[in-house]
Amino acid sequence: MRSFMTAFGVFWGIFMLIVMSGAGKALENGVLDGVRAFATNSAFFWTERTSVPYEGFQRGRRWNYETSDIDYIRDNVKEVEYLSPRLFGNQQAGNNTIRGERAGAFNVYGDYPDYFKIDRWTPAKGRLINDIDMLQERKVCNIGERVVEVMFGKDENPIGQYLKISGVYFQVVGVIHAETRINIGGGKKEETIIIPFSTMRKAYNYGNRVYFFSVTSKPGTKVSDLEEKLKTLLKDRHKIAPDDQQAIGSFNIEKEFVKFNALFLGIQGLTWIVGIGTLLAGVIGVSNIMLVIIKERTQEIGIQRAIGATPATVIKHIVAESVFLTVMAGYIGLSLGVGVLEILNQILLRGGDKLFFRNPEINLTMALSALAVLVVAGIIAGLIPAKRAVSIKPIDAIRDE
Repeated sequence: MRSFMTAFGVFWGIFMLIVMSGAGKALENGVLDGVRAFATNSAFFWTERTSVPYEGFQRGRRWNYETSDIDYIRDNVKEVEYLSPRLFGNQQAGNNTIRGERAGAFNVYGDYPDYFKIDRWTPAKGRLINDIDMLQERKVCNIGERVVEVMFGKDENPIGQYLKISGVYFQVVGVIHAETRINIGGGKKEETIIIPFSTMRKAYNYGNRVYFFSVTSKPGTKVSDLEEKLKTLLKDRHKIAPDDQQAIGSFNIEKEFVKFNALFLGIQGLTWIVGIGTLLAGVIGVSNIMLVIIKERTQEIGIQRAIGATPATVIKHIVAESVFLTVMAGYIGLSLGVGVLEILNQILLRGGDKLFFRNPEINLTMALSALAVLVVAGIIAGLIPAKRAVSIKPIDAIRDE
């Protein structure tokens, strides 16, 4: 019972290490899977009120990008690979989409086809809007999966059907599935309707306004450098003070990935610290129990030494016993930890792909590292008692009562 309770400390330490590491990996998988499909070299820009008066304009001026900025950026910023302006539809409270007796409120955006190369969408049915749709200003749209559920019957095929969006009819040419959870503009991605930028501009009389820009940098160019260059260019073009840090809002996925990676590296580091700390407590318990065992076997060790056992032989036997106790308890903890993670994974799979906690797992390197830690811990736990055992003279050990 004493050995069992001591081994339990080792078991619990390795069990907690495995479970916490797997949980940390699940959080990493859930969060990164939500943004991984986004082009990691992408940046996004929108307008804010100015915070600095400049060239006769007062502080607090509202302003918008213009369609002429599109060609200007392409002509003057060679580092841009893909460029996609965006328009936002009327997304105020109330139903903006109607089909027969069905109605719903959805996020409506006007985009270039290149936007799908920045924010990845997969056509579940039909196709994505394309350059011909843009050129001919076709009244077509792509719709998210939730839009299909609300606006169509269970067995209805939405492809080729029409939706009345803010008073204008559009033909559905594709049902799209988002590969990321980030929605530029807010709202749920499955509740999104995307129509060609040129069509939306003309159908709803947006004039030359552009609400948003999405860009990616060419290979070899850091998107952070491109972000600063574009801000400088747009400020100069729209007469905004160079030191106005508020007028242009932006973020880039590269910076977000760096933050996420640093966060999860910290989580994994904390997991190892806590797990190894708990494991160390168990190892100290093993070392203590081995000291007690050796005390009880002092005469036995003395007889072994008297009939010719070398100190190395005695140390080997004691260390082997310590390693066996530690590895056996740790192996059970490792196996049970992996089993718990697998059960948790099966439960999470039933939650679909919308969870930010998925696929809890440990890799082979993690498992081998844990086993290596156990062996080293067992050796350390046995060395101190073993050295104490061989420090006693054989004759004194035999006389021990």
